[in-house]
Amino acid sequence: MSRVFALAQWTITPDREPDTEPVTYAMQCKECEEKSDGSGDWEAPQSWALTHSGRNPTHTGYHEIITRSYRTRMKP
Repeated sequence: MSRVFALAQWTITPDREPDTEPVTYAMQCKECEEKSDGSGDWEAPQSWALTHSGRNPTHTGYHEIITRSYRTRMKP
């Protein structure tokens, strides 16, 4: 049995379909790895990071975590 596969070019773009999940933002402490809840806006994770640093003065580094859906498509 033999199979033939066609070469194709693919592209990847943010998923903008109406039913896609919303983009969410979170912050994670680089010192202890504690993480804020995901939020649809930037304000809540930023507030969490400031509060976390206030409670833990040596925890001053953070990772921003953005969750965004993508789709791949075959180029015509």
